[in-house]
Amino acid sequence: MRLRFKRLASQIFFFLSANLGAVGIKTGFCYPFFYCHACPYADASCPLGAIEHGLYRGNIVWKFLLFPILIIGSIGILFGRAFCGWACPIGLLQRTTAGTARKLKKYTLIKKISRLNIERYLRYTKYFVFIGLVVGTTALIGFMFTDICPVGFLVGTIPMLVLNPGKFVPGTFFYVALTIFVLFIILIFTVERGWCRYFCPLGAMLAPFNKVSLLYVLVDQDKCTQCGACTKVCPMGIDVPNMHRDPECIFCGKCIDICLTKAISYKVK
Repeated sequence: MRLRFKRLASQIFFFLSANLGAVGIKTGFCYPFFYCHACPYADASCPLGAIEHGLYRGNIVWKFLLFPILIIGSIGILFGRAFCGWACPIGLLQRTTAGTARKLKKYTLIKKISRLNIERYLRYTKYFVFIGLVVGTTALIGFMFTDICPVGFLVGTIPMLVLNPGKFVPGTFFYVALTIFVLFIILIFTVERGWCRYFCPLGAMLAPFNKVSLLYVLVDQDKCTQCGACTKVCPMGIDVPNMHRDPECIFCGKCIDICLTKAISYKVK
C-alpha cells in the first residue's frame, strides 16, 4: 500500500479517536496534535490550552504546564513533526483543500507571490504566535489564543451553535474569532498546508525536534537525479533534495512515493 493511503487511514483513525466523547469516553490526556477540547465530542485536552492554564496571569500550575510539554517533547524526540502529517485532524482538513490550492498555483500572480523571498520568513510567524499569544499574553494579561483560535471556532463554536440553536451566547471575542476563522479558511484554500506553514503554534513546538528525532527522512544524494519531482509534490514547499532534517518537514511521505530512483526514505537513527 502506498504511503498516501496509509497516511489517510492513520489520519482518519486519529480523527475518530479524538472524538470518542461521542460514545462517552473522556480522558485526562492531552492530544499530541492540534484539536480543541471545546469540541462537544472531544475526549482529551488541547496541549496549547493546557499550557495556557498552567501560565495564566503568571500563576504557574506545574501539572498543567509540564504535562503537555512532556507529551509533545516525548513525541517530538521519537517522531519529530510526523504527527502533523499522520495524525492531526487539521492536517486531514487541509488535505481536502490541497487540490484547490494546487490549482491556484497555476495562476501567474500566485506563482510570483510564492517565489518571493518573504515567504520563507513568514514561516517564522508560528513561533511568534506560540511565544506571543500562547505563552506571553497568557502569562501577562490572560487568555488570548484560546479565545481567537480558528480551530476552536471550527470544532468547538460551530458545533455548539448547531447543537444548541438559540441558546449560544457570543463571547467578547466572538466576532474577532469569526474573522480569523474566515481568514483561516481562505488561507488553507489558497496555500497548501498554509496553516501548518505559517501559523500553527503546535507545529512551532514540534518543528525543532526534527533536528534530533529518532525518525527522519533521508535523501541519498548518490541516487538522487535532481529531477525536482519531490519538491513539486511537497505540501510544505521544501527543497527536498537539499533538505537535511528540515523543521518544516511533516514526514508525509509524498516525496518518498514519487521518487523513481528510491533515493528518499524514512530512517531511524
